[in-house]
Amino acid sequence: MDKEFFVSEMDKNSGMMFRVAYTILRNPDDCRDAIQEAALKAWAKRKGLREESRFIPWLMRILVNECYSLRRKAPLHVPLEQIPEPAQPPPDPTLAMALHALPEKLRLPLMLQYAEGMEYKEIAAVLHLPQSTVRGRIHRAKMLLRKELEA
Repeated sequence: MDKEFFVSEMDKNSGMMFRVAYTILRNPDDCRDAIQEAALKAWAKRKGLREESRFIPWLMRILVNECYSLRRKAPLHVPLEQIPEPAQPPPDPTLAMALHALPEKLRLPLMLQYAEGMEYKEIAAVLHLPQSTVRGRIHRAKMLLRKELEA
């Protein structure tokens, strides 16, 4: 993998990386830190990737691991004064609240599928889960969302 390919793919997928990181971390500064660390680790381990066609799932796996690592190191409580106001309100606040209420193990595969357009196979590679588990978690997430939005 050459430098041009790496930089090009990082540029093309920076938005997706931020959204995936935000799904886990919920803090823009932490997201940027996780993306930077994931990029550094990916560059250092680029020779371990055998097929360039698998670059995105490989990179997302590194990013997800980095997000979990950052979250483990983060303080458990954030003072209310430090919580920033969103730049713009979500299009449907009820949906945003329902999504936020989902457990992370259901929310992340759902966001990867619908917000990022990933297929079950790619999501399974990113999350290191069988495709059947991914399919089940997405189904459960949709059922919980449906129940929450109907109430």
